[in-house]
Amino acid sequence: MFLKTSRYQDARRFESGKSGDEQGVLRCKGVRPREIGAAVGVIEHVIQEGDRLDLLARHYYGDTRLWWRILDANPDLHSGVEISLKDRAGEAILIPKAKE
Repeated sequence: MFLKTSRYQDARRFESGKSGDEQGVLRCKGVRPREIGAAVGVIEHVIQEGDRLDLLARHYYGDTRLWWRILDANPDLHSGVEISLKDRAGEAILIPKAKE
């Protein structure tokens, strides 16, 4: 279902129970949220106007697709919808160490 390098590779799958709802229909299939551990080797970054999660990922990791690592390290950022950080200028966020 997932690539071997996917961060969701080890996520627990929903069990496809035989009962389902009152009509016997299983309403939700997929994977459970993956576990997010504590961020290690972090630095603080003070958000400036124009910062976005993808741009910060490019700056710190050299890859815009790793924006989710910054999101994981900052639980007060609720989702990737907040990829633009313009309303948070002046706040500090954590940038976790890139995995080696």
